[in-house]
Amino acid sequence: MQSYYYLLLDILSFSIPFIFSFERKKMHFIQYWKAFFTAILLVGLFFIAWDIYFTHKKVWGFNDDYLIGIRIFKMPLEEYLFFLLIPYASVFIHYALEYFLPKIVLKEKPTQWISYFFFALSFVVAVFNYDKIYTVCSFGLFALLMLLQIIFKWKDAQRFYLSFIIIYIPFFFVNNALTGNYSENPVVFYDNSENLGIRVGTMPLEDSFYCFTLLYSIVLVFEYFKTKWNPISTNQ
Repeated sequence: MQSYYYLLLDILSFSIPFIFSFERKKMHFIQYWKAFFTAILLVGLFFIAWDIYFTHKKVWGFNDDYLIGIRIFKMPLEEYLFFLLIPYASVFIHYALEYFLPKIVLKEKPTQWISYFFFALSFVVAVFNYDKIYTVCSFGLFALLMLLQIIFKWKDAQRFYLSFIIIYIPFFFVNNALTGNYSENPVVFYDNSENLGIRVGTMPLEDSFYCFTLLYSIVLVFEYFKTKWNPISTNQ
């Protein structure tokens, strides 16, 4: 049975931030479209490859009752769109908060201590759950990102750690919509032998770390290209 449930969820999540990107008097965020979409595509390609591999390994799967029926490498079209549209909406929230609340930022030392804490936590979880592929990959990649943050001390973390708290609210509702909290059956279902079995609502805990790694990676790549391609706007 054909359904537009997942497709509409993608489009609705994306549409409002995208419309506000064209607002010209304040942020005018669309001026960075080249850098932003390049960052989303580059980071997204890695996560899409990961997603395809896990789909083939049946770490997770997709319920055809909520899909339009187009699959590429066994993965539904909606899942590909997810990696383009949801990151756009999520990262837009980060930059909207940065623009309208510029003084709300962590100091360098607390940022580093947070990075140390989450590196240690995620590393331990990954090591002690090496037999669960989703757990070891999501926590392991997050641990690597935290280690790089500790080494390079990217200043973007001073804002993004706070932004992620706000971003997590719509992310929670979207992912819970996909994992069965608001529907008769989940759109995305998981092999629970490959994760911790801890749920945040109906989504696995691993999704939260997966999300942070995806979004913060996009921010870092975007900042690189924004500085390279929009130096005047960046320095204003």
